[in-house]
Amino acid sequence: MNKLLFLAVIAFFCLGFYAMSANAQTMSNSNYIIQMGNLNMTAGKPTGSGYKLLNTVGQLSPGLYAGTNYKVRAGFEYILSRIPFRFKINNIYIDFGIINPTFPVLRNNILTVSNGSAFGYQVNVSQSRNMTADAYGTQIPATTCDGGTCTPSTAALWTSALTYGFGYRCDNLYRTDCDSQFLTPNYYKPFISSPSAVIVMTGSQVGTRSATITYKVNVSVVQPAGLYTNVINYIATPTY
Repeated sequence: MNKLLFLAVIAFFCLGFYAMSANAQTMSNSNYIIQMGNLNMTAGKPTGSGYKLLNTVGQLSPGLYAGTNYKVRAGFEYILSRIPFRFKINNIYIDFGIINPTFPVLRNNILTVSNGSAFGYQVNVSQSRNMTADAYGTQIPATTCDGGTCTPSTAALWTSALTYGFGYRCDNLYRTDCDSQFLTPNYYKPFISSPSAVIVMTGSQVGTRSATITYKVNVSVVQPAGLYTNVINYIATPTY
C-alpha cells in the first residue's frame, strides 16, 4: 500500500472594530452657543398634592464632552472592559505524519477566545484549497461524510474507513460556543475554500471560552503518494 505524508498549516486572524464618535447638536448665533449632549423626547414638572417630580427622557449622543472642570464620555466606545478581545490557537502547525490508506488520522487544535464585547463575537473558518501535492497537483477531496450529505454548512456522520477526504469537527471545552450540529459524536463538515468562510464558534456572553477543533483525513489505496498541504484560516471578530 502507498504511504502518504500530509501537512496542514494553520493561520489565524484577530480583527477589532470600534464605533466612531458622533457630535451633539450645536445651536448658536452672534450672542450665544448652546451645545446639546442630550436629545430629549419629553420633559416637565409634574406635581400633585403630595409630590413634585422633575423629569427628562432622552439619551446622551455618543461622544466626548469636555469643559474646564469635567469630561463626559458617552457611548459604547467608552465602556471600560476588563476583558480585552483576544484570540489564541495553541498550535499553528499540524503534521499528519505518514498515513496508510483506509486508516483515518486525527489531529487537533485548541481555540481560545477572550471576549469583552457587549454584543458577542464569532470565529469563521475556511481553507486555502483542498489538500494538494504541489509536485503533481493531485488533491485529496473535501469529505462528504458516510452518506454523502455533509457540506460546509451541514454536519453529518463520518465513521466508515471507506469514506475518504478531509474534514473537521468542533467540540466545546469551556462554554458551548461550537456549532450545535457537532453535539452529535462523529459528525464532521468539509472546509469551505476562501474567500468564503463559515462560522465555527460564536457566542454572546462576556468571558473566556475554548473549543477543540479535530481534523480528520482518510485516503483510498489509489491516492498517489506525496506531500499534501493546505492552510486553514481562522478569523475572529468581536461584535460592537
